[in-house]
Parts: sequence; C-alpha cells; structure tokens
Amino acid sequence: MLDLSSAARDVIAERARQQSQEGWSPEHDDEHTRGELAVAAASYAYVAMSLIGRAKAGVQIGGVGFLLWKPKTRRHDLVRAGR
Repeated sequence: MLDLSSAARDVIAERARQQSQEGWSPEHDDEHTRGELAVAAASYAYVAMSLIGRAKAGVQIGGVGFLLWKPKTRRHDLVRAGR
C-alpha cells in the first residue's frame, strides 16, 4: 500500500468532502473548461502563502464568479489548492 503524507491524505479528504457535502462531482468539474478551477486553486495557494491578509468568507473573486471565496487557515487553503 502507498504510504501517503498527511498533506496528501488531507487533499484526498478535502476532495471527498467537496463531493459529499458540496456536491462537486467530476462531471461538474468538467463543465469548467476555461481554467476556473486552476484559478481558484492558485488563489487559495497565493493567499495562504502571502502576507497581504485574508479575504472575508463569502466574497466572490473576479473571474471565478461561480465559486464562493471561503478562505480558512493557511494549511486548509493549501489543501484546497492541492485538490
């Protein structure tokens, strides 16, 4: 069996949570063909690694209007970015 790091396990668990609680299926993801998911992931990673402060939960990001911006902790945002 593959020995996963805690970070990899957290990324997998976050994806499972998104599917079970948020309803984001692979088919739903496939509807976003213009890089929206990559922009969302990069945004979470950027904020997690930056010193510019944190956006308030629920604020929509320009260019990623279909997603709600819900940053949490630095680690959680990096897990989201990895998903």
